[in-house]
Amino acid sequence: MIRFIKDENAAQVLEIYGFGLQTRHATFETRVPEWKEWNEKFHTHSRLGYFENDQLHGWAAITPFSKREVYRGVAEVSIYIHPKHSGKGIGSALMAALISSSEENGIWTLFSSVFPENEATIRLHQKHGFRLLGRREKIAKLDGIWRDTLIFERRSKLTGID
Repeated sequence: MIRFIKDENAAQVLEIYGFGLQTRHATFETRVPEWKEWNEKFHTHSRLGYFENDQLHGWAAITPFSKREVYRGVAEVSIYIHPKHSGKGIGSALMAALISSSEENGIWTLFSSVFPENEATIRLHQKHGFRLLGRREKIAKLDGIWRDTLIFERRSKLTGID
């Protein structure tokens, strides 16, 4: 059920992202990007979708932290589940597969910036070994309101341990 996202999945990926935007608890972004922009943002590896009968129920991907070589093994997690399929373990399955794929591709640190109100995402990260590093207070505005984020990090036990 979990497989790599391809260009033909673009409409479903962006639709699910749009649902996340609507919650106002998933991202500071306020518009769904064009596929080209989405495609250029994420690593070409570790773009995973949870499918049932070719219907995408959720996706996970990672963004490079920096273009600097020293940070080549650090990436930010994005994970979005279609609201009709939340609470079914899809996020957990995607996170486990994402961690594995990222490690296979030399990523030693995964991090996430999570709104404190997004309790399901906080639990998901804790379940998969992410630790809370801290809270960024009033880091940016969304809809004219200052918002905090929590920073979670997971260090690989397999990659970058030398």
